[in-house]
Amino acid sequence: MTIKLDILSDPICPWCYIGKTSLDDALELRSDHPFQIHWHPFQLNPDMPPGGMERQAYLDQKFGGQVNANHVYDRIAEAAKAAGLKLDLDGIKRTPNTIDAHRLIHWAGLEGCQDATVTRLFKAYFEECRDIGDRSELLEIAEVAGLGRDATERLLGSDADIEEMRSRDAHARNRGVAGVPTFIVADRHVLQGAQPKDLWLRVLDELCEQAEASS
Repeated sequence: MTIKLDILSDPICPWCYIGKTSLDDALELRSDHPFQIHWHPFQLNPDMPPGGMERQAYLDQKFGGQVNANHVYDRIAEAAKAAGLKLDLDGIKRTPNTIDAHRLIHWAGLEGCQDATVTRLFKAYFEECRDIGDRSELLEIAEVAGLGRDATERLLGSDADIEEMRSRDAHARNRGVAGVPTFIVADRHVLQGAQPKDLWLRVLDELCEQAEASS
């Protein structure tokens, strides 16, 4: 039995990284899980300039000042710590446009290394404070995750799949997705936000029980 788990995410979304970590922890405890995971594009900042923005300017614009930003990121830091993550939020200097990162995730899906690529992007941005809008950084991430460097360099240098990423993002918004992470189980059940490990364990156990009852 396989069950599709679609995840809408942005690699600069801290709640997405926290949510993925909790999901991964649950899947590690249920190694026979039925999920077949597919990652989908959703840009938190679709109007971000191609070169990104200086981080402080972005936070001021998004949250209306440092005080509000601090409140938001205090909650994020607390949730990240509870999930076992060590985020270097103060070390991030630029907020990138993520269209190329989403292209990379898409190509990784075709090559069977999508989850590893998503993980590397999160780590690069939130732990290593790398600019994942920079194509040289993306090439290094692609190579480590298992994508061919030369082919990826050619694709990044082209317009390949840019419009598809934008179209898929728009499609999600038209279906009512307003934020990420958003998890869709078997095309039917929607879970919004970073879910705790225990919730995923309950979901997996219920799916197992349903499968056993129908067999």
